[in-house]
Amino acid sequence: MFRIGMDLGGTKIEGIVLDAQGKELFRKRIATERELGYRHILNRLKELHDELAGHIPPRPYTFGIGTPGTISPRTGLMKNSNTTCMNGQPVKADLEDLLGRKIEIQNDANCFAMAEALHGAGRGIKLVFGVIMGTGCGGGVVHNGEVIIGRQAIAGEWGHMSINPDGPLCYCGQRGCVETYISGGGLQNRYSEQFGVKKTFREIESDYHEGEPKAVEFMKIFFSHFGRAISNLIDVLDPDVIVLGGGVSKFDAIYTEGVAQVAKYVFSDSLETPIVKHQIGDSAGVIGAALIGI
Repeated sequence: MFRIGMDLGGTKIEGIVLDAQGKELFRKRIATERELGYRHILNRLKELHDELAGHIPPRPYTFGIGTPGTISPRTGLMKNSNTTCMNGQPVKADLEDLLGRKIEIQNDANCFAMAEALHGAGRGIKLVFGVIMGTGCGGGVVHNGEVIIGRQAIAGEWGHMSINPDGPLCYCGQRGCVETYISGGGLQNRYSEQFGVKKTFREIESDYHEGEPKAVEFMKIFFSHFGRAISNLIDVLDPDVIVLGGGVSKFDAIYTEGVAQVAKYVFSDSLETPIVKHQIGDSAGVIGAALIGI
């Protein structure tokens, strides 16, 4: 069975075609153009789907989409997406009407976790928690090769656990969410608030490596927040491995200084949980979307 997967992001949509053996046949990225609204995004998805399908012989194929947010089991509408024009919309039903076929839509972190569990850093491991630390912060749980979605389709949404009820306001309406402290976007906002200077995470990271005092001070706070967030997760789920993805996961000091803070806060006499970098890389989301397709 051939597979099509698409990863719907805030700025780009990536699509991939896999053959029956999981080999990549074709891949393409296009701009999301979300500023043009909900219907335009649907049309962009259809355009890319049709191009991808053109690279498959005339035979059946599965199709899955990974996206920030999830489809509410109660209403069938999109919820919790940081592409806010999608929220409250019947995304799955509208796309199925537009394409004339059934599709599967899951949270992008679930897709990441699935790809890493089956083909990446969590391969052969029973209980895998996949973390995305990018513009936002999400997570997915895979047990014995199956994504755990949960009754309300929010399993793994650790990015919206509050670690400080008096903290920064999150787009979800709560304060002090993990996402506001340790995602790339959250780090940039916190740095600007603390020092009155706007810098990208990569610039902050570079300053840290050069020993710049503000960056060193700032990243110490980041490591502490990372430690609290991950230790809370381990206390609840106790996974066999945690796989980190997203742009922030490329910051090597997370795996030393950050993990040391996890060990400090976890409810155990020692930290036994491996916390590792992804193996598949930026392709994990779109490959996972292909794997969850119907």
